[in-house]
Amino acid sequence: MHDVRTTVTLEPDVEALVKRAMRERGLTFKQAVNEAIRAGAGAGPGVADVRFSTYDMGEAVIDITKALRLAGELEDQELAARFARGT
Repeated sequence: MHDVRTTVTLEPDVEALVKRAMRERGLTFKQAVNEAIRAGAGAGPGVADVRFSTYDMGEAVIDITKALRLAGELEDQELAARFARGT
């Protein structure tokens, strides 16, 4: 593999991010830019395999298959009560 030399113009906010990475992690400019590109492209260090814990919550206490209908009915009741109050 060989290095490719090119000119890239960084916008001020991107330059600040690269400089912060250099300062905080003791990286060279080249290392900071390469890491940022790898992370942004989704290849290499910085791309974490995120896993979440799952838990068995047991049987449902209520039937939620008609939850949207119930929510709509409750909203209708609230709107009717507001209308009756004149608010």
